[in-house]
Amino acid sequence: MAKIISGKEVSEEIKQQLKEEVKKLSVKPLLAIVQVGNREDSNVYIRMKMKFAEEVGGQAKHFKLPKSITENELINQIAALNNDNSVHGIIVQLPLDCDNNIDTDKITNLVSPDKDVDGLSDLNAGKLLHGQIDGLNCYLPCTPFGCLQLIKKAGVPIAGARAVVLGRSKIVGSPMVQLLIWNHATVTVVHSKTKNIPEIVREADIVVVAIGKPLFVKKDWLKPGAVVIDCGISAIPDPSKKSGQRLVGDVDYEECKEVASAITPVPGGVGPMTVAMLIYNTVDSAKRVHRRLQNSED
Repeated sequence: MAKIISGKEVSEEIKQQLKEEVKKLSVKPLLAIVQVGNREDSNVYIRMKMKFAEEVGGQAKHFKLPKSITENELINQIAALNNDNSVHGIIVQLPLDCDNNIDTDKITNLVSPDKDVDGLSDLNAGKLLHGQIDGLNCYLPCTPFGCLQLIKKAGVPIAGARAVVLGRSKIVGSPMVQLLIWNHATVTVVHSKTKNIPEIVREADIVVVAIGKPLFVKKDWLKPGAVVIDCGISAIPDPSKKSGQRLVGDVDYEECKEVASAITPVPGGVGPMTVAMLIYNTVDSAKRVHRRLQNSED
């Protein structure tokens, strides 16, 4: 049976580490969360981010904007936060819930690269593509960054491993591929046009799944001993539950845990890590400001 990789436990370890780091800073890490509209799923995620930020000794400010906002008004809000020296990280909560046609890519690219703690701007994505992932070079997208921590926690050597990533989205799949490549894995990407998917997955020592298809990956797809990271979360009917449904991932967890050496559960796997790495990046941004202030005083 597989070792269960608990994102809750690993994120708690990161929280404790960040608490100690924040105590040493001359500035209080501040994350600005920009939300358009009132999607309930977004509200839940925002509460989690604000709670985590406060628990490490930082702060998150929620800028909740009406659905009727125009693109220019949203641009002005982003510009104000870019120019606010007390703000160390900015995220635009996606998807936007708005009445007007707003270009999401344009908005995310207006966030200053120095405050793009979601790692979604073209500049940060380009730096990741070119392997500029150490030191002060770029912020890594939070979900793939969290997945990387979970793979490392499983104890599997990434260098030289065969990895398969299912999904090529710019938020999870594509940056995950780059992170694995720059950690020296040999990586294959599986997507909607890929043929013979089970055969390809069966070659992998590490499998990361982010496609939004519940229970898609089956146990006979896996190489015995593979490490499986499941980024999916979907609600499926389940009459045995009071709500009439249950949450599952893109991996058939009950099957696959019999074959994998380590696997993430859903919920409680990748989800908590996404929040943890967002606050990690925000604290990192505050540390950069702290260092600049120290250097200016010397």
